[in-house]
Amino acid sequence: MAKDFSRTRRIGEQMQRELATLIQQEIQDPRLGMVTVSAVEVSRDLAHAKVFITVLDDQQQDIAASLDVLNRAGGFLRHELGRRMTLRTVPALRFVYDESMARGNALSQLIDAAVKSDKQRDE
Repeated sequence: MAKDFSRTRRIGEQMQRELATLIQQEIQDPRLGMVTVSAVEVSRDLAHAKVFITVLDDQQQDIAASLDVLNRAGGFLRHELGRRMTLRTVPALRFVYDESMARGNALSQLIDAAVKSDKQRDE
């Protein structure tokens, strides 16, 4: 049973590398911002893949536009993945914004502010 999970993890990692390259080199839509593929979760039956992306600008308009572009290009990206990877079936792609980076930055700023206020209070 553990072997199935490691296979799906390996496929997800390979898909992450291939999608990062495809998005950077093949998608020429001006609405697409600086996008990074942070992770890919593949279902056990390899029918679906959830692709987590981060966008350089954390503005909601840029995120929505980038997600729209990528979801519309999902068929093309799936076709290209089929050509580059040796899989019998290529999973259907669904792009999702990964909020962990933005949340981590916000927490880091809160911690820095708390440390700064503690230093000012101690002086």
